[in-house]
Amino acid sequence: MGFEELKKRQSVIWGTGPYERLPEHYQPLLDHVARALDVRPGERVLDVATGTGALATLLARAGGQVTGVDLAPALITTAKRLAADDGLDIAYEVGDAESLPYPEASFDAVGSTVGSMFAPDHEAVARELARVCRPGGRLALGHWSDERGVVDMFNVMKPFMPPPPQGAGSPFQWGNREYVEQRLGEDFELRFEEGDAPQIGESGEEVWELFSTVYGPTRTLAESLDPDRREELHRAFAEFFEGYRDEQGVRQPRPFLVVIGTRRG
Repeated sequence: MGFEELKKRQSVIWGTGPYERLPEHYQPLLDHVARALDVRPGERVLDVATGTGALATLLARAGGQVTGVDLAPALITTAKRLAADDGLDIAYEVGDAESLPYPEASFDAVGSTVGSMFAPDHEAVARELARVCRPGGRLALGHWSDERGVVDMFNVMKPFMPPPPQGAGSPFQWGNREYVEQRLGEDFELRFEEGDAPQIGESGEEVWELFSTVYGPTRTLAESLDPDRREELHRAFAEFFEGYRDEQGVRQPRPFLVVIGTRRG
């Protein structure tokens, strides 16, 4: 399976569940990126891999002229519906983070929250982020840490998943400062901030129920397995989160890295 075939699958996988229920579980990351972008009224802003528009919504409420782009048509459909319900004027389009459908230097600010990191061709993503951001424009990306947190959850799922295409980057490489510097440092003057968006639930079983119904990769994986293997995944996933139980329930730390950049001239 090559990159293009993988992206075709991703465009379906990410839209299989009601993803709009998930952003509230990483609201601290969304808020952090929105603050870092510091959008001013009238600025042209792009949210790359917008999902159902959680970041785009924050940026539009700050007064930005916001465009949201995502690979998954089902997510864009939901994002449009949510924007209409909120009375927000956001331009949502289906598009690829590795080949953005916009002219050079189109935007004053460019953001992404745990979205563009899942595109397989990291060099292409970095090139496109730089291309569409005007000189002096701002960049803010929210990525899960490569050390612990969401990467540990994916490691639980990994034995049940098919191998990625040869040459595909791990999404969690974007959570490493040195790696980001190598990809973006030539085009952006960078700095970094950190935060935490813990996964909270009453039990490991509740977290399993959330991800296996709402989160496209987990839901699609579970549905692809035969009943015995699916139950193995179910048990491993729920037990993993039970390992983070305290008196109030489950609370798994999920550190994130915020990449903040200014486009070089």
